[in-house]
Amino acid sequence: MLELKNVRKTFNPGTVNEKTALNRMNLRLEPGDFVTVIGGNGAGKSTTLNAIAGTWFVDEGTITIDGKDVTKLPEYKRAVYLGRVFQDPMTGTAASMQIEENLALAARRGQHRGLRAGITSAERDEYREKLKILDLGLEDRLTAKVGLLSGGQRQALTLLMATLKEPKILLLDEHTAALDPKTAAKVLEATERIIEKDRLTTLMITHNMKDAIAHGNRLIMMHEGHIIYDVRGEEKKALHVKDLLQKFEEASGSEFANDRVMLNK
Repeated sequence: MLELKNVRKTFNPGTVNEKTALNRMNLRLEPGDFVTVIGGNGAGKSTTLNAIAGTWFVDEGTITIDGKDVTKLPEYKRAVYLGRVFQDPMTGTAASMQIEENLALAARRGQHRGLRAGITSAERDEYREKLKILDLGLEDRLTAKVGLLSGGQRQALTLLMATLKEPKILLLDEHTAALDPKTAAKVLEATERIIEKDRLTTLMITHNMKDAIAHGNRLIMMHEGHIIYDVRGEEKKALHVKDLLQKFEEASGSEFANDRVMLNK
């Protein structure tokens, strides 16, 4: 479903600020893979998601989604394949619009929009059913303005909007990092339910090692722009945080450097 082959990306080449963010990165995801991604500061985690999304072009290598080479496709053309949720709960929704209006926009993405009627009763019924999976009571608040929702509710709604069209790849860029622990757990539970229900192929960056172990069928650890550890299945389920820290030190020759990770271990 997704393949990155020998991908390289260097920022500010030829200057004192030159930084190789991706260094011959190789990654292959099968349909339905739910992969959690961890790594220290500057490991290349978000750069990987940006490379897949086409936020900028890579310097070398190829990116393939569902058998199609998208390496040279601009961001707006790749959007048809992707769903993405960012760290900031305020970025994925329109605050001045109602919940049902936000969902309607997501449902109509990529379609021709003419002078047709607004949201139908059938669509409202569908949105209510979709919202129930979040377990936040939003199915009874379809006409509420999104700006009145809490950060967690908005992020959960953003997640639902990103998956409404069942994307080929779902990209989650630390999508619970800005939430309090209780709300973050709630959003992660909803994430798990949605991914499992639709068997979505997913890459989820997280700074929380416990969450990285608890969720998904596969875990990868990045360092200096490439993958240094890749584990899945029963071996992944048996991991503990101390195991991950030890693997990082063995593979990189240095201690894990990410304050947020250490605080959440």
